[in-house]
Amino acid sequence: MKKIWFALVGLVLAFSASAAQFTDGQQYVTMQKPATGEPQVLEFFSFFCPHCYEFERVWHVSDTVKKGLPADTKVTKYHVEFLGGDMGKTVTQAWAVAMALGVEEKVTPPLFDGIQKTQTITDPASLKDAFVKAAGITPEQYDAAWNSFVVKSLVAQQEKAAQDVDLRGVPAMFVNGKYMVNNGGLDTSSMDNYVQQYANVVKFLLTQK
Repeated sequence: MKKIWFALVGLVLAFSASAAQFTDGQQYVTMQKPATGEPQVLEFFSFFCPHCYEFERVWHVSDTVKKGLPADTKVTKYHVEFLGGDMGKTVTQAWAVAMALGVEEKVTPPLFDGIQKTQTITDPASLKDAFVKAAGITPEQYDAAWNSFVVKSLVAQQEKAAQDVDLRGVPAMFVNGKYMVNNGGLDTSSMDNYVQQYANVVKFLLTQK
């Protein structure tokens, strides 16, 4: 009988932990002015941001978030131009090229590494070389995309989205244009706890009206 009782207690505790609610102002923040028309899950980052590098390449937060979401959830990632000096805007346009060509996952690791680890990406020419090699495209295809209307529109779209949510820093993730995950309010007792809670908060916020 005791064994059954302890088993039931264990199940209750496990359910309580999994069903734990998150608190506005702690694990997430409700925006004062919701941004309408934004993707369901919108992440902002910069290849020049050390924390973004860890977020993406070391902790794999973005991947963990995506794996925990319903298959039909739209997840969009935008680059910001307020870091990196003159190259900030250039890399933002290169990210728009990646979005237009559908090669974001291919170029993300080498661009992060080239900018932050090896410092081999220092100007538009070295950026183009690294991008072309990673994406498996020709320099001509890169140039054509770079100068296209679609890419120019995507650059403007990224800039507008950052303004609409009153973006103050990166990495940052917004849900339904209404909620922002609060990095400072998550469980930092371990990297695994932080990453998993981050993913759980995003999944939770998708269910909120």
